[in-house]
Amino acid sequence: MRITFIEPAAPGFHVYSFVKQLRLGLPLLGAMMTARGHKVRIYAESLSEIDWDDVLSSDLVGISTTTSTAIRAYRYAQRVREAGIPVIMGGPHVTFLADEAMDFCDYVVRNEGEETLVELVDYLEGRGSLEGILGLTYRAADGRVVHNPARPLLTSLTELPWPDLSLVVGGEKASPTPILASRGCPFGCEFCSVVLMFGRKVRTVDAVETVKQIKRLQPRKLFFYDDNFFISKRRGKELLSEMIRQRTEVPFFAQIRVDSVCKDGKVDKELLDLLWNAGCRIVYLGLESINPATLKEYHKESSVDDMAGGLEALANRGIKTHGMFAFGGDSDTSDSLYRTADFALDHGLNSVQFLVLTPLPGTRQTAQFEAEGRIFTKNWSLYDGFHVVHWPKRMTPYELQDVVLQAHKRFYTARRMFTIKPKGPMYHKHQVEGYLLSRAWEHVRENREYLRELKDFSESQSPPVSVADGFFQSDLGSLGQ
Repeated sequence: MRITFIEPAAPGFHVYSFVKQLRLGLPLLGAMMTARGHKVRIYAESLSEIDWDDVLSSDLVGISTTTSTAIRAYRYAQRVREAGIPVIMGGPHVTFLADEAMDFCDYVVRNEGEETLVELVDYLEGRGSLEGILGLTYRAADGRVVHNPARPLLTSLTELPWPDLSLVVGGEKASPTPILASRGCPFGCEFCSVVLMFGRKVRTVDAVETVKQIKRLQPRKLFFYDDNFFISKRRGKELLSEMIRQRTEVPFFAQIRVDSVCKDGKVDKELLDLLWNAGCRIVYLGLESINPATLKEYHKESSVDDMAGGLEALANRGIKTHGMFAFGGDSDTSDSLYRTADFALDHGLNSVQFLVLTPLPGTRQTAQFEAEGRIFTKNWSLYDGFHVVHWPKRMTPYELQDVVLQAHKRFYTARRMFTIKPKGPMYHKHQVEGYLLSRAWEHVRENREYLRELKDFSESQSPPVSVADGFFQSDLGSLGQ
């Protein structure tokens, strides 16, 4: 079969507009399909435009979507289905809203899709039956949407091939080179869907095999996509030690928890030395908040003291830090969020993202917000971490939106951009991107309109806001489409 996979780009202007990256799910599925004799091509809009003549000559099209790309993904799915080509959709958004997705596609692959896709392609080639494919949603002959039972998560990642970036049109543009060596997360952050998608049990690729793959890739720079590189400190240290032993000698970046570095006042110096000696130069930290009540609300299981100690230790070791915060928890106030920007400056973070808390489908927090009538738009294009889509408890939606904008401007100043000597190209790149985003976002026409309507709405309404509330749902719901 000729199989084409598509990863749509998120609409609008945001920090990811600067990023030449793609998720690794489709290159992994592509590697599996080519191994079974199929011809595969992958389009990731962040890297290249879609050749629709090529897409519409396919035997099968698969589209992977997050929440912010869902509207575009549905539009693409309709176009393909109207051409008479079967369409499969997968990814976190459609996993939790499979009924919604079935209005636009023929099949939804829920959660981990490797085994489900193999069995579905076998069915499309005349082998097996739909009824026996776990993790699949489809429409029965009588028009009913059928959700087959969930498929158990993979017990191991060892049997899976490595993602094949050569199948991606423009894949050579991806920088830094992505790699993923684990799935799952034992933590339970209230707003996160990772556990719901991939489970609490952590599954990892053997350290020796991971290093072999790094050497095969021969990257100039490497980015570990693992949700938490130190999800197991023992495993993380083992991988770093193997990278040092095998002399991979490639600068890399990774996502970690700051309390892996410093917990209850104790700094893990061995870990810091391993990170540096293995080539780590930037870590991405999900700090979320400096408000203890908000950290508790998010079930973050770390403290402000852990943050301060970890940031100091990382800076002393020469490792740059990118901090990610979630603004808009029930315990947040305008004052506490302004103080978060001050904390980021005072504790030497090299770059930041102050993201709006976004009620993603499937999470416990979203269920709570929906029950309380606090989500006021289901325009998925706005679910990008930069638009307020729910009513916070201690401020209006517009006040929250304004705090996010002002916090970025407070951190990214002209003086920091142009008078502080850059400490490496990636560090400076993040700084410039943050500065441009902080100054340009509100000047984009769609965002200006959104801000104006959000201000009018905040002044004319009081919480809780009904999801069915007419004017805001319909008027604001057209933005970004």
